[in-house]
Amino acid sequence: MKTINKNELKENLLELLKLVEVEGEEILVTDGEETVAKISQYKKSLKTEDLFKNMRGKVQYFEDLTAPTTEEWTEV
Repeated sequence: MKTINKNELKENLLELLKLVEVEGEEILVTDGEETVAKISQYKKSLKTEDLFKNMRGKVQYFEDLTAPTTEEWTEV
């Protein structure tokens, strides 16, 4: 992981973004001794339907999922 001062970031932003994009390098941006930001590749998050697509049609329900469950939660 590369560490760079925020002044260097300002001067070399396009080059550093290319480094992140092409090589997947992560960059920590510092202000003095303090880390203020991290630059890394954007990772597209999965949609719920894509995440559970292998389970579609395999889950079985043995009771009505919309029925109240107050009997199970006596403290409510």
